[in-house]
Amino acid sequence: MRKHYRAEGLSETDLADTPVAQFARWFQQAAVEAGLFEPNAMIVSTADADGRPSARTVLLKAFDEHGFVFYTNYESRKARDLAENPHVSLLFPWHPMARQVIVQGVARRTGRDETAAYFRSRPHGSQLGAWASAQSTVVASRADLDAAYAELAARHPEGEQVPVPPHWGGFRVAPRSVEFWQGRENRLHDRLRYVAEPDGGWRVERLSP
Repeated sequence: MRKHYRAEGLSETDLADTPVAQFARWFQQAAVEAGLFEPNAMIVSTADADGRPSARTVLLKAFDEHGFVFYTNYESRKARDLAENPHVSLLFPWHPMARQVIVQGVARRTGRDETAAYFRSRPHGSQLGAWASAQSTVVASRADLDAAYAELAARHPEGEQVPVPPHWGGFRVAPRSVEFWQGRENRLHDRLRYVAEPDGGWRVERLSP
């Protein structure tokens, strides 16, 4: 199962000035040049107040110099964890390119205007699903979930605006460090990490593979 990495390396001179600019460059390569399926899929790892971890795959919906944004039910396990412990890790596993990006930072809720704007851009079915599913809670059966969705679909037919659930919204992860990992031969991978400085700048470190 072991693979030999043949990709080109990553040097300090290759990097953009900021981690978000570098992420944008790699994201473009993953999405357009490599054509990866859902390159915005990321593993979001959280921990509760007692340090018990959990992880799941979530889709990145936006990013800029202020952070990385995803949306969820605020009553879900990940949101409950973040309410107790806002420190979070995001992992983008771009295996076909022998690359991964690891973001560590602090998550804060997005404003309701931003949440509403994104919610209204979602497909009608996804809007209904945000109401139908009490995410992370036990449900008696699939039939109960389908029945809840059908009831909402009858109440809000296609073309009618669905109200934004008060229990649903976004998180923006403000990065404290961002690591860019490039697979190399002999397991001597390149790992370059941006670390936030107190003055708002970034320090670049090379990590041993």
